[in-house]
Amino acid sequence: MGKIFRLCCCCIFVNISLSTLCQFQPKVNSIIFTPRVSSDPDMDRSFCTFQPLSPQDALEERLLLGSTAWPKTQILPALGSLEQTSDPAHSNFTIHPGRRGGQWHVGDQLEVMIQTSDFQGRAKMSGGDFLLARLHNRKLEAGVAGQVVDHLNGSYSAVFSLLWKGDAQVEVTLVHSSEAISVLDRLTREQPDRIYFKSLFNSGSLSEVTICNVCLRPTQPLCNYTDLRTGEPWFCYKPKNLSCDARINHVGGGYKQNLKDEEEKLFQSDVNMKVSIRASGPSNVTVLPNKRGHLKVKSSTVTSGPSGYYYQGLWRALSGTTIRQFNTSAITACLKGKAVHMYGDSTIRQWFEFLNKALAGLAEFDLHSSKQGGPLMTLDYANNILVTFRCHGPPLRFSNIPTRELRYIANELNGLVGGTNTVVVIGIWSHFSTFPMVIYIRRLQSIRRAVVRLLDRAPDTQVVIRTANLKALTLYETITNSDWFSLQRDKVLRAMFKGLNVHLIDAWEMSLAHYLPHNLHPQPPIIKNMINHILSYICPQKAG
Repeated sequence: MGKIFRLCCCCIFVNISLSTLCQFQPKVNSIIFTPRVSSDPDMDRSFCTFQPLSPQDALEERLLLGSTAWPKTQILPALGSLEQTSDPAHSNFTIHPGRRGGQWHVGDQLEVMIQTSDFQGRAKMSGGDFLLARLHNRKLEAGVAGQVVDHLNGSYSAVFSLLWKGDAQVEVTLVHSSEAISVLDRLTREQPDRIYFKSLFNSGSLSEVTICNVCLRPTQPLCNYTDLRTGEPWFCYKPKNLSCDARINHVGGGYKQNLKDEEEKLFQSDVNMKVSIRASGPSNVTVLPNKRGHLKVKSSTVTSGPSGYYYQGLWRALSGTTIRQFNTSAITACLKGKAVHMYGDSTIRQWFEFLNKALAGLAEFDLHSSKQGGPLMTLDYANNILVTFRCHGPPLRFSNIPTRELRYIANELNGLVGGTNTVVVIGIWSHFSTFPMVIYIRRLQSIRRAVVRLLDRAPDTQVVIRTANLKALTLYETITNSDWFSLQRDKVLRAMFKGLNVHLIDAWEMSLAHYLPHNLHPQPPIIKNMINHILSYICPQKAG
């Protein structure tokens, strides 16, 4: 049976019951740390050190690592020629005629067969390529993500829900060849420190800068900044002449590009990275109205359906929430009397900035903090609205964050009272792309425990979780932040919060289904749709 890759829908690979949640018991750490290499066989070359997990969390970690496993691809001896690697120009897709012999109605499913070939035009016989699929109508500003199934023999299927009448155009994109993914996987195993960070240590007239990371090569003594409450690891090389206590800031340092020349050829825009695959025959279908007069999205036997779709430029969720459109007065009315606390990366800061501009009564309070990492705060005194943003703890590529402002999301959530008038928004994914998956899993486990505690003491608290989204890819972006890394973390995040009383904003599908180009920071029309989705959840339409 083919392996299903959840490229754009909420497909859950593991179902961990809430009974597996347990309190993390961190060990008291010493400020000077003697480096050691992890004993985990999958981490034997990653020189990362972790505190032990509970049996329940360790089991979940193993299941999640299994759920994100990718088909192994043999690394070719003559990779530089590209001849035996996947070539979008020689690959093609064909629309399956369907049960009605070429007639489709709203509510049906459209299936597309994809065959990949190499640069010599020979059909590939193994799977593992990273493909995206989208069905769209630019004139109607309509779009929906497709679900891709890898049959592990060079062929793939893409399944689309037909959700509007009229023309529907199929688009299939090769993001990375399986051979390119082998390189990305190797980089993470061998070079988890290719993104590195720095800290300034200062005392009196003495100053030193050293390298910091979640994983540091054991070449010299380390300062151990592992968080005592969450157990989150963080280390810096110890300054030669200063104490570990003299650390005053956190700075994104840079990255090391350690690709061989022939490997770089696997990541060429317009050649083999995020390139469309042509159709063999028609690439579009005409969708007829639903004969029964109502929309019912059918379930596929191999994939789950989409979380929503665009029509006339507006996002329509397919389950749970009726999306409303909010102007300035409606946003104010919705948030009146509420405190909205946002935690995460710059894609969450985008939401903070959107609300800051959209609400005329909001005024940003100058906390003399970094505009990248915060903390940021806006206040509408007349309507008793508070909106805050704070970045998540390291790894964090933002520049010049004071160490006293480095906070872990779990610790922040533990400090909230919560309740009917409290909204919590969390988005954490992009800065973890180059690190071993276990680091991201453990961070989410820590956050989830805090979310569970918050909802236990204040069940009326509304919690919103943002997924990863697609982005434009250059060679640098690919090595440090490829969509493939984001996809893997997206799977883990969805599985981690399944079953909790939280609301998911599917940024992955909302960026894939839209006609605008992929961007790490989605463009304003997509952000507006995301905000409308959040507000529709916070303030649902009243019946009648």
